[in-house]
Order: sequence, then C-alpha cells, then structure tokens
Amino acid sequence: MPKIPVMQAVVDVLTSEGVTTVFGCPGAAILPLYAAMRDSDIEHLVVRHEEGATHMADGWARTTGNVGVAIGTSGPAGTNMITGLYTAQADSIPILCITGQADSRKLHQEAFQAVDIVEIAKPVTKWAVQVKEAAQAPWIFREAFRLARSGRPGPVLIDLPLDVQRQEIEWDSAIDAPLPVPTVLPQPARVERALDLLLAAERPLILAGGGVVLGEAGEQLRAVAERLGVPVGVTLMGKGSFPEDHELYAGMAGIQTSQRWANAAFLDADLVLALGARFGDRHTGALDVYRGERTFIHVDIEPTQLGRVFGPDLGVVSDTREFLTALLAALERRDAPPDRREWVRHLGELRRTLTRREDFADTPIKPPRVFAEINRCFGPETYFVTAIGLYQIWSGQFQRAHRPRHYQVCGQAGPLGWEIPAAIGVKKARPGAEVVGVVGDYSFQFLVEELAVAAQYDIPFVLVMLNNEYLGLIRQAETGYGMNYEVDIHYDRYGTDNVKIMEAYGCAGTRVVEPAEIAPALEWARKEAERINRPVLVEIMIEREADAAMGTALDSVREAEPVP
Repeated sequence: MPKIPVMQAVVDVLTSEGVTTVFGCPGAAILPLYAAMRDSDIEHLVVRHEEGATHMADGWARTTGNVGVAIGTSGPAGTNMITGLYTAQADSIPILCITGQADSRKLHQEAFQAVDIVEIAKPVTKWAVQVKEAAQAPWIFREAFRLARSGRPGPVLIDLPLDVQRQEIEWDSAIDAPLPVPTVLPQPARVERALDLLLAAERPLILAGGGVVLGEAGEQLRAVAERLGVPVGVTLMGKGSFPEDHELYAGMAGIQTSQRWANAAFLDADLVLALGARFGDRHTGALDVYRGERTFIHVDIEPTQLGRVFGPDLGVVSDTREFLTALLAALERRDAPPDRREWVRHLGELRRTLTRREDFADTPIKPPRVFAEINRCFGPETYFVTAIGLYQIWSGQFQRAHRPRHYQVCGQAGPLGWEIPAAIGVKKARPGAEVVGVVGDYSFQFLVEELAVAAQYDIPFVLVMLNNEYLGLIRQAETGYGMNYEVDIHYDRYGTDNVKIMEAYGCAGTRVVEPAEIAPALEWARKEAERINRPVLVEIMIEREADAAMGTALDSVREAEPVP
C-alpha cells in the first residue's frame, strides 16, 4: 500500500462518509488536519467560538440526517465544545467533534493548552477517544461514524495529538468504505402483541417522538395511522413527523409545549403507542395523571430507554420505521380494524372547541399573534429553528410544522444562543431552502458573534425575535469590597438596540411595535435576506408580562390568556 500523511487518510474518510461542510476554529495543534483539507472538496467555515461550531454541526446533522463535524484546536477549544456535545447527546443528534492536542510526549508535563478532553467529554458523548497510534486514525474515524449513527444516534469526540497528526501511514482510500450500521429489527411476537393491544383498544393514540424523525419513519407512521384510523400526537422533538392539517393529528400533549385540546385527547385515550419518545418531564408532568389507567406500548431503538421513566405494559426494542413496517405487514394478516370514526370525530370536536386564541390586536403585541403571522407567512417547506425559554413554549403551542426535519429545537439541554449557529448549519445543509430562526431577546445575546460567520460566507436566513425587555428606570443597590453604593441603570425605551447589533455585523433588521406591522415586516425580511444574502432580523416588541400556559399535570395547566 502507498504511504500517505495520516491526516490525508482522515480527510478521505470524512469525504467518503458524506461530509461536505465542516465548522471549526483553526489553531496550532490541529493544523496538519487543516493542511490535508486544503485540497479536498470539503467546505470549511471559520467560526467565532467553538461552541458555535458544534451547534452549526448540530443543525447540519438534524437537517441531513448525516454526521455533522466540528473542529477545534487543543485545550479551551475542546472544553468550549462540551455544551454542544451535551446538546447533541440529549437530542440524539450524530455529530463528530475533532480536537487537536499537544504532543503526546508532553501530556504529563502540563504542556500549553493540554487538557484531558477525552475524560471531560465522556459523560456527554457516546464515545470519546484519543488517537495514540497514527495507523489507528482512519479506523477510529470509521468507527466514530458508525457509532454516531448506530442505535440511538449521538455525538462522538476524537482527540488528535500533534505528533500523531504529523506521521505517515500505509493507506489506500480506493479500497475503503464506511462501516455498516446494523438495523434494529423488532421481535415478531412483540409486534403481534402490540397489534393485539391496538385492535382491542377503544380510544388508542399514537405518540410520535423524536425517534420517528431520526428513523425517517414519517411515511410509515402516516400509513399505520390511516390504516388503523388512530390519531397521532407528537412530542416537541417529534413535531413535524405528522402533518398538522391531517384529520388524525392529535396535537402536542404536555405541561408546557402543548395544546389544550391535545391534553384533553391524551387524557381521553385508553392506550398510547409511544414511538421513539423518552417521556420527558415537561411532556408527562405528574406521572400519576399521565399514566392513569391507560395501557402503554413503548417502542425505542435504545433498550435502556424502556422503563427509564415508568414501566410500559409492552416494550419493543426496534428502529421506529422497521417496527411500523412490521406492524403494517402484520395488519395484512388480520381482519379489518375496528371502526374508529367516533373517536376521530371526538378528536375533531376537541380541536374545534379547545383551541387557544391567536387573533389578538392588542398593543403591546401578544405572543400568540406573532405565531399566527408566522404560520400565515411561511409555507410547509420552511425550516425553523428555535431554542429555549418562553418563546420555545409559545412556538410549541402555536407554531405549525408539517414535514420531518423542518422544525428543529434543542429540546432537552436548551442552550441559550443555539438558534443562530444552528440556522447557519441548516442553511449550509439546504442552501436553496428558506430558514427561519425564532429567538428571544436574551438568547440572542449568546453566540451573536456567529452572525459574522453568516455575513462572511453569505448565508441568508430570517430571525424573528420576541422581545419583552424591561422599559423604564432601575435603581440598583450593590455591595462590593466593603463599600455601599448605588448605581442608576437606565434603559432606553426598548432596551438593547438589536437592530443596530445586526447592522454592526453587516446584516439588517427592523423593529415592530404594532400587530398590523408584523406581516409586512416578515415579507420584507424574506426579500431582504435574499437581496443582501445575509441574516435579517424582525424584532417584535411583545408585552413585558407575557406568559405561557403551563402547569404541573396534564389536567391542571394554567392558561395565560382567556380562551373561548
């Protein structure tokens, strides 16, 4: 075999694994990898912070279904990536973080920017490993991609000492290929038992979690639902897996991101078939209410997810698409399913009578009105990203999604500032698509520097900000170093001028204070983003006291606004 630089072999592996874009921050300890990438077809975006690189790789991975890649030099570059690794692990997103490392012969000497990033990253990755022998490098990268994709997807980290990166190895990329990813098939007897329970139930409900999206099972989900006449609810991570305009759509149940009618439908169900859902606490709320007398079937690709929150009546270890495919095949061998028209009619009545109001004309603007305008302005092909806070809750309650992978949210970890870098990753994955980030004024301040990346590389998208900043004068007393003093902190009428921040990064923006201004501003932003080829902000000033419907149990959610 020919001898080539080991980092050239690594780049060949990345290319054959389908990596087209990587996000990173160069530095001395990772330069051999960058040198090898220089002559490749892989596009590289230089980020302003390594955490931003991980969130860009995350957005890219959520959109493509492939493994996103983030690169950093040694020491603090790796520790800056931990939040992104945790976010990907929490939401089952396959990303690969590559870190440089000091010379392996100096690691015990507390060398400059030498840190045991492998041990630091282990709790928030599926695998964290340091390459100690150059000949192992391409094989470790192959295994990293296989592991990131296998079972419940997730992040991996590979640490590359500088002396290892500089070596040559025997390697022939022409006879190399990705490692196979095993398919997790359900046990036939459990599929038959699940079908028995479904057919025997009077008011069954399918709960589609993030595993339906990750398993590319949307088509099979719809086929099963229509064949059985069973309504389909979604979790926050499963949003978009089933079309929201379908008569069988049962909304989103929960104690935060939920609809009133969806909670009512869930509570009326006597059986729940949960597909790739992890029963997160903000979905279930009080478990005694959530479980009730209902029968639960839990299907998940990860065996240890079964029984983690509560023991289901039936557990099935399987890829969601494979389970639904097997269920459809089993249905062909059975008699016609029971008539569910009365159950579906009841669902439609709940949806008609328990929908929250959206058509507010108040000033300051009420949040539901913002999402009503978003739903009217943007079509089902739009990609949305949103992060954490009240605006995420409002988005889950009021924003509609119709296609898998088009509604992306950092569900469990909830890092502030995720939206801007994630939107960059989404746009790089789908350059011809329209991308919209829904942000809050506080979250916007985190990782806002990544706007410079979007401006530098001509990456356009729309940011819709719900801003409830404080208006007025604050008198603040502080104590420090034994002295008492008072500080007058004065905010102008709308606090931080986020439009000027956008302009400082070479982007554009506008502020909205009246409900009637929202729709024209959104249309302007769409056209302006295309014209300037950069992000555009629509900052919408909402009422300071705006709150969201929340509670502790599905049957006791407190409504923030009067409802019909």
